[in-house]
Amino acid sequence: MRNRRRAVFVCCDGLGRDWVRPETTPILHDLAREGLWCAEHRAVFPSVTRVSAASVTTGCLPARHGLHGNRMGLVEGGKIRVRDVGHPDFRGHMRRATGTTLLVPSLAERVADAGGFIAFSNVSPGAAYFLDPEHFGYVYHRAGSYAPGGACISGAKALGVSHDLAGDWAMTQRFCAEVLRDRQPAVAVLWLANPDLTLHGVPLGSREHREALGMAERCVREVVRTIEDLQGEGDEILLLIGSDHGQETIGGCIDLEAWLATHRLGALLQSGDVAVAGQGTAALLYASDLGRPSLLGVIEDMRQAPWAGTVLLDGELAAHGLATQGGIVAAVNMARLETLNPFGVTGQRWIVSEAGKSAALGSGQHGGWGPDETRPFLIVREPGAAPGVMHRPTGLIDIAPTILRFLGLESDGLDGSPIARPLRPAPSR
Repeated sequence: MRNRRRAVFVCCDGLGRDWVRPETTPILHDLAREGLWCAEHRAVFPSVTRVSAASVTTGCLPARHGLHGNRMGLVEGGKIRVRDVGHPDFRGHMRRATGTTLLVPSLAERVADAGGFIAFSNVSPGAAYFLDPEHFGYVYHRAGSYAPGGACISGAKALGVSHDLAGDWAMTQRFCAEVLRDRQPAVAVLWLANPDLTLHGVPLGSREHREALGMAERCVREVVRTIEDLQGEGDEILLLIGSDHGQETIGGCIDLEAWLATHRLGALLQSGDVAVAGQGTAALLYASDLGRPSLLGVIEDMRQAPWAGTVLLDGELAAHGLATQGGIVAAVNMARLETLNPFGVTGQRWIVSEAGKSAALGSGQHGGWGPDETRPFLIVREPGAAPGVMHRPTGLIDIAPTILRFLGLESDGLDGSPIARPLRPAPSR
């Protein structure tokens, strides 16, 4: 059955709001003038893709939906083990440790009986799967595609694209032809890997960065053209085009576990009573009841370290959308220097090292609450609504309630609220 009224969300991963300007993203700049430009759109903390995906699909902050970061501590056997949320098998580890995945319903669950949900994603498997972790709809990803109920989609029906610019374009073409034109679910999500993927290896403002911006725009333009064709046939389609976070420049790297070990916490790290979950330009610090006093005992020294910007505890965590659940004791936002990179982009950040990953100094990173990484963009194109600028703060948690309102569905129990738009005045007679 054709869904005449439906919603589409396109995410250009890592495309910070300050890059939406005529000389860098002319297509997005023009679209912003034609729709509603959310001038104070905000990321969540940690400002990482996996958490962002969970916040977009639930309309809730991490304190409510329960996914802490790109890397997350799980209490297993009474001890804390940090696991990479991006791995395809993370949901299984999370279920065994906590009994569930996300703590609140996803968009896929909310629209399962009202037209359905389909997502195409080219980011990490974890970020893709947390759009619909309990398999209420369809999620397509190069690491594995799944139908409602968790049935594996194989062969030509799976999403066999490369993890690069070409893969984003191939995915977009299929999304437009198959999902938007043919299958027409109530909610369709297209999550591009770029420019974020490119920026993790090149400087902000570089030629490669600008090429990645160009590909993201090419994909957005294809979606817009397809939707305009469908609207010409009488369909009512809410289109939201945005990103999940921005990027900042890596200026230095700290091994936070090694630092804790030099402060006499080495044995607690080895035993799993203290743990560090690096988030790029931030880190979450976990502890068991045994390890908590010792970890709290080094917080003041940590605050004085040149690489530490701000260290949050207890109620301060709640103010940034995190709860002290699952063993979280503190969060560290890494320090920032107001220096220029070779392409004139301001701001260099310390990052937390991860085992097995080298720090590409001078390239992009995110995860904390720096001024650029927390400024994603959002453009809302709603049928019958006038263009304009929204000056009140909006955020990732407002996307789901905006979609649900447009579809005429309940949005109770969400942290976010619908983004209201002025309707176009009726033509005078």
